[in-house]
Amino acid sequence: MIDISKSGSWTLGDRPVHRIGYGAMQLAGPGVFGPPKDRATALAVLREAIESGVNHIDTSDFYGPHVTNQLIREALSPYPDNLTIVTKVGATRGDDASWLPAMKPAELQKGVHDNLRNLGVDVIDVVNLRLMGDIHAPKEGSIEREFTALAELQQKGLIRHLGLSNATLAQVHEAQRIAPVVCVQNQYNLVQRQDDALVDELAGLGIAYVPFFPLGGFSPLQSDRLAAVAKHLDETPMQVALAWLLHRSPNILLIPGTSSLSHLRQNLAAADIVLPHEVLDELEVIGAKAH
Repeated sequence: MIDISKSGSWTLGDRPVHRIGYGAMQLAGPGVFGPPKDRATALAVLREAIESGVNHIDTSDFYGPHVTNQLIREALSPYPDNLTIVTKVGATRGDDASWLPAMKPAELQKGVHDNLRNLGVDVIDVVNLRLMGDIHAPKEGSIEREFTALAELQQKGLIRHLGLSNATLAQVHEAQRIAPVVCVQNQYNLVQRQDDALVDELAGLGIAYVPFFPLGGFSPLQSDRLAAVAKHLDETPMQVALAWLLHRSPNILLIPGTSSLSHLRQNLAAADIVLPHEVLDELEVIGAKAH
């Protein structure tokens, strides 16, 4: 039996969560657009995640659009008291599956209301402002207008806590002057280490860091080396990548996503993996930049 409590816990705002959660993005169709290929399995994945102890789900109403939130509601509502649902706003989807910025205050307000309606809740636990930047990389620039719009919805009682996605440290500080930030969600993994300093700074501030794409940006050589380490440990590369992130810092919360029950079980089993010192040293070599 998987015991994800071994991953540790973190308080997200005022919500205690296990450090391994679940990301719902892959429940939508190809390209995160349209319905799932297998609706019954998508619902089963969500239910098994909760039964396995997951109490942190990451989603957005622009996944599908609307698809993942509607699946979450169908599978899990009425929601367990200890479940924290984190969503994000700042984009919409075109009819051609394109990703379109939606950062005007009225668009952000609509995004929040879409999430409320499709999740079937009166208040959202956490809403991240998803900055479009360079899509997967942050880009400097003021976010005062946008974050203020979400802070006003928080003051109205529609949002419990606020976070940022695809953000820089300067943007975190700017947002903190408007309302408390409880999490930052950026691309980060063993080889994508641009946020090393940000991870540590946020840990000192008591702010969660939520990495996405745990295997994104690996070169073929890096992937081969990780696969060799994983084979030696009798684990999958994804499990080793997740275990490394858990080791990296106590404020890191994982949201691996999958539409497969077997992959869900593998991901959650990363909570049990202890990486020996020699393996950690080997992984650091893999993650080091080539000179």
